[in-house]
Amino acid sequence: EVQLQASGGGLVQAGGPLRLSCAASGFTFDDYAIGWFRQAPGKEREGVSCISSSDGSTYYADSVKGRFTISSDNAKNTVYLQMNSLKPEDTALYYCARGSSGGMDYWGKGTLVTVSS
Repeated sequence: EVQLQASGGGLVQAGGPLRLSCAASGFTFDDYAIGWFRQAPGKEREGVSCISSSDGSTYYADSVKGRFTISSDNAKNTVYLQMNSLKPEDTALYYCARGSSGGMDYWGKGTLVTVSS
């Protein structure tokens, strides 16, 4: 059974850091990309960052470039999202998902990030 478990959310002051983790199981981790998405109240879900577990290539949304860093520990089947210089507009429910050639096909439950001003 494919499972993706996001964790690490919480309440942080603006300017502070937070690290999210996405623990994956039930599939060959190296064969897929893992992406982070977020959805703020009243807004559409948006893609934040993505990493290919096979070659390490990454993608970042313009809104987080230079502040967020995605990384992968293939030995632990875990993808991390290091978030620095957080802003109130980063407040959202953050999800991780598995990516294949057909798009994101499995989604984990979200972890809530709240940035106070």
